[in-house]
Amino acid sequence: MKGERNSVVWITVLTFLVTLGFILWRPRGINEAIPATIGAIIVVLCGSVSLTDLGIITETISGAAITIMATIVMAIVLESFGFFHWAAEKLAEKANGSGIRLFWYVNLLCFLMTLFFNNDGSILITTPILVMLLNNMGLKNHQKIPYLLSGALIATASSAPIGVSNIVNLIALKIVHMDLYLHTAMMFVPATLGLLLLTWLLFLRFKKVLPKQVPTNVKGLTHSRYHPLKPSLVEHTSDKARSRFMRNVLLFVFAVRLSLFVASFFNIPVSLMAVIGSLVLLGWRWAYLKIPPSDMLKKTPWYIIVFAFSMYVIIYGLNNIGLTDWLIQFMRPMVSGSLLNASVLMGILLSVLSNIFNNHPALMVGTLTLMEMNLNPLSLKIAYLANVIGSDMGSLLLPMGTLATLMWMHIVRKGKVMISWLEYIKITVVVIPPATLFTLVILYYWVYWLFGGTLQG
Repeated sequence: MKGERNSVVWITVLTFLVTLGFILWRPRGINEAIPATIGAIIVVLCGSVSLTDLGIITETISGAAITIMATIVMAIVLESFGFFHWAAEKLAEKANGSGIRLFWYVNLLCFLMTLFFNNDGSILITTPILVMLLNNMGLKNHQKIPYLLSGALIATASSAPIGVSNIVNLIALKIVHMDLYLHTAMMFVPATLGLLLLTWLLFLRFKKVLPKQVPTNVKGLTHSRYHPLKPSLVEHTSDKARSRFMRNVLLFVFAVRLSLFVASFFNIPVSLMAVIGSLVLLGWRWAYLKIPPSDMLKKTPWYIIVFAFSMYVIIYGLNNIGLTDWLIQFMRPMVSGSLLNASVLMGILLSVLSNIFNNHPALMVGTLTLMEMNLNPLSLKIAYLANVIGSDMGSLLLPMGTLATLMWMHIVRKGKVMISWLEYIKITVVVIPPATLFTLVILYYWVYWLFGGTLQG
């Protein structure tokens, strides 16, 4: 019996490590959902995850998966309208020939993209358009990197302020029984301040490389053959009519985004509001462009659901074989002292785990472990939010820390912009640790000031 138990433990651990290796390596460009699915099947067959567990896992991730997929559908519809190309043109127009202003506008665009949609969508959609924009400006390779790298870092880290911008965050919210409204109330201010510091540090690091002047004539961005969505742009009678239409679309998306938080406050399923918003936007496109919603079956990256489900199955297997028991002994001293220590030490731990094992499994393992520690409500919430900061921001130290960063490196290389892992790390090692530490400290002071008296006990 003991020998059988040991076999299950070793099979589960090896499955996790091999699966992770294939996800990071991606031989021949294999989709990350394939090794994750194979790993999940092995974990179920070896017995570390039962059929009952699969039901629990399905219930846990279903709402998060539906919300994220509905958000991605909205992003694809906006791409059909040509919204992001219009936004890139407006961005260049607002920069008015200044390379410095362009840097700040690029980062603002990436921040808003993640806030309105999600970090993966921000990387997949915004990066190719920025590559086209910078190529049209005729910038040299080393001049493009500040815009693209800072945009990628901000886009990925921007999933921290609101939990709905990242499928892993949404799943973790479900695990800790925390609603979207409370998460945002606690996290938005410290995470946004951390993002502002990160952007400022990036600016200081790139200041000497940024071109002082950039071309202003970038109208009519051409579609690149490597753009993942291959959009169909809307014909407009004038620039003014086009801008008016795009602003109306943006206002609608903003209203849908706000409705998610209203729904959370009134205990209405967030996924329901996200689906309604995406269906209305699909109907709008059908009426405007005569494109039926059926194309979403092909364009929507359904593999994200498969990947998230499979990774959670593997992590649940690790949890069942006793990984969390070991982690509890390691983590308990971190959260049993002061709340400031809990925030800083948990955030650092998750940053390290994310850069070694990728932020997706790291946050899931960290969250499951916290739930087994019988913490008081305030300690649990601060430790959990510190985990999110570590997995969303601290994970950016190495390219393999997040799947979004790996996707970004693949896209920019397709766009003939060369950046090595060493060049990436030379930037991140200077900006990510101080920004992450600052955010973790601010998190403690903000949450304690705002909720310290009401969440105790």
